[in-house]
Amino acid sequence: MIGSWSPASCQPHHFKISFARGPVVPTALRAHCRLLWICLGLLLLATASAAQVSDNRTPDAKPLADQEPITPIPPPPAADPRKLALGERLFGDPRLSGDGKLACSSCHDLRTNGAGGGRTMTARDGSNAPFDTLTVFNAALSFRLNWEGNFRALAAQAESSLENPANMRTSVDEVVGKLNADPEMVRQFRAAYGRAPDRSSFLDALVTFEESLLTPGSRFDRWLGGDTSALSTEELDGYQLFKSLGCSSCHQGANVGGNLFERQGIFRPLVQAKPEIVRVPSLRNVATTAPYFHDGSTPTLDEAVRKMAAAQLDRTLSAAQIDAIVAFLRTLTGTYRGAPVAGAQP
Repeated sequence: MIGSWSPASCQPHHFKISFARGPVVPTALRAHCRLLWICLGLLLLATASAAQVSDNRTPDAKPLADQEPITPIPPPPAADPRKLALGERLFGDPRLSGDGKLACSSCHDLRTNGAGGGRTMTARDGSNAPFDTLTVFNAALSFRLNWEGNFRALAAQAESSLENPANMRTSVDEVVGKLNADPEMVRQFRAAYGRAPDRSSFLDALVTFEESLLTPGSRFDRWLGGDTSALSTEELDGYQLFKSLGCSSCHQGANVGGNLFERQGIFRPLVQAKPEIVRVPSLRNVATTAPYFHDGSTPTLDEAVRKMAAAQLDRTLSAAQIDAIVAFLRTLTGTYRGAPVAGAQP
């Protein structure tokens, strides 16, 4: 009898049931009708709320981070703190050079931008070095190392730097010999590796420290993480330009570059010095790492953006477009040990 009902059947004039038939049936029917009206009211309320949420969504709602060509810097790999401390000490130790005057930190200043600070590097013979010093910050995120991308691993690149006559002018074996003559260094190696310094533990300590030199916390990464207030309108416009012009075809991923090779000067000359093909540099902290390009030939970021657009994309950018892209690039500046990465003092 109550298996077939509808909201209309709940109107008062349909309840003409005699008390002689007992109160059970109308009570059950009233309960079902009351439940139905409650359900319908809740459904209408939910529909209205959903419509309101939909109306509040703006056409320019921020995309999800996993839909962007750039991804946030990951956390550094877990490492033994004793090996980290040892690697940091080695990074600043001038005994890693043949004459005891040059350390890794001499060219890669961790107090500023992790690079050479725009100083002209001079080889031992007095000639200018062919390449501007790349920052060591986030180097571990690149698929190849150096401007030519001729090293796949940090250990191989470190050993090459030690042996380079224009740089450290030494060898791993020579450095290990010096470290074994220092009782304190031997103690630290035994504490971290269970043995005295040798080739493997020496290179591993350096690599462990270099892998920790990541710079998270940029405003752009905060925006990727959902902080819609992290970027200004101009910075967002610059990012959209960066993508629409094609810059993100080469500069993407966690390191905003560093993961492929590219020819320099596709449509017109970019730099005078060879090589023609280089490993695409990372744009992380790029606002702090002037001068630009492998020969250090461009002193400002604005000029670098203008040249890149012309040489690589065959585009002539307006001043407003350059300003917007540079504004976006400045949001890629991260932090090291809680402080923003800073440009080197001239």
